[in-house]
Parts: sequence; C-alpha cells; structure tokens
Amino acid sequence: MSENQQLATIRVLCLVGDAYEDLELWYPKLRIEEAGGHVTLAGRQQGYEYAGKHGYPCVSDAAIGDMEAEDFHGILVPGGWMPDSLRRDPKVLQLVRDFANHGKLVAAICHGGWIPISAGVYRGVRVTGSPGIQDDLINAGAIWEDTPVVVDRHFVSSRRPSDLPAFASAILSVLSDTT
Repeated sequence: MSENQQLATIRVLCLVGDAYEDLELWYPKLRIEEAGGHVTLAGRQQGYEYAGKHGYPCVSDAAIGDMEAEDFHGILVPGGWMPDSLRRDPKVLQLVRDFANHGKLVAAICHGGWIPISAGVYRGVRVTGSPGIQDDLINAGAIWEDTPVVVDRHFVSSRRPSDLPAFASAILSVLSDTT
C-alpha cells in the first residue's frame, strides 16, 4: 500500500472558528490528506470563511451542529483563541466526549486543550499544551508533561506551532492503528 493510500478510509473532523491558530489547523490537515485521509472542517456555519489569528482564511465544509462522532475516526482541535469560544457550545463538548468515550482520536494543540478540558475528558490523561493553559489542564485532572507531543492511548496533544512535526506524526500513528 502506498503512503498516500495508507489512511484512504480515514475521516477526521477538524474544528474551525475565528482566531484559530493558522499553522495548527493547516499543518495537520495537510499531513492527514497527504497520507490519504479526509479532513472535514466544521465551524458554527457551513460555507463560512473564518479568519485565522494571522489572517489566513478557512472556509468550513460543514456546520458543527450537523456533525456526529460516529462518522469520523477522530477530531482535531487547533489552538488560537477559537477554542475559548467553541468550548461554550454544548454540541462541541458532546462531540469531544463521544470521540473520547469511543476510543477515537482526540488531538489538541496549544490552547486547543481548552475544549477537551471543558468536555471533561482529560481526567487522568497524560497531556501537554500551551504553557498558558498548564494550570487549566492540571486543574481538570490531566497529568501535565512539558514535551513537544504526548500520546496517551487515543489522546494526542502538543504545546505550540514549533511542535507540529511531532504532533502530526503522532496523529498519523494513532490513525494508522485504527485502519
């Protein structure tokens, strides 16, 4: 099987909203697609153009309200300021709980960890994230590690854009275990 067919049946849901961290969305999205997987970008509205923190636009493929975890193999939560807004959406939190409870990939980078925190899925899970949310992660019951990437079963986490190569590789490794 060629490298670009390795994940041909894999579908990943990626959250998007205004002030997402540009690299933390696009880098793993493109790496997953390069490996043959499919990424659906879901925001509050389908077809809406969201602006990244650094101005890079992203048009959502779907509305979060229409998404179900059963249709995907994992969820990707980029950082930026977007997670602070989206973590207040009950549907977002339910999606993350559904992915976590079914042993599916839950990948969060930087401030993306705010969403799994609010979903209540990090208790007892080894994670990393932006040093700015270290206390939030610890207070949510997570086991904090200051390292570029942490993989704990189906949970993958990273700290910042400079950790993206390790983050994307870990995502692909977890997804490969589901094929």
